[in-house]
Amino acid sequence: MKNIMLVDDSTTVLLSISTILQKAGFSTRQASNAEDALQEFKQGFKPDLLITDLHMPGMNGTEFIREVRKLSTHKFMPILFLTTESQQEKRQEAKAAGASGWLVKPVQADSLIQTLGVVLR
Repeated sequence: MKNIMLVDDSTTVLLSISTILQKAGFSTRQASNAEDALQEFKQGFKPDLLITDLHMPGMNGTEFIREVRKLSTHKFMPILFLTTESQQEKRQEAKAAGASGWLVKPVQADSLIQTLGVVLR
């Protein structure tokens, strides 16, 4: 079973995405901010995939990805942004930071699962 870390400051988003993923057979772990998730990674948690929001209080998603990519154990882990942003400039910034892909909220369950199928091959 693939393990996915979800990071978003919205409890509604965490619950809805987690439910979609669990119904599709994935295991999930959640964090409401980047700092908590980064701490879990530093303590040895290594999910198969990270899905993170862009806009969060404290460390934003782009900064978070840069920090995650500094960890040798997480350097090549797939990372997806899940955000309301759709600007090309933001996408390029995320890609430069190390994001593997981009999903715009609200994401449909089928689209999410299809994207995971591609990213987790």
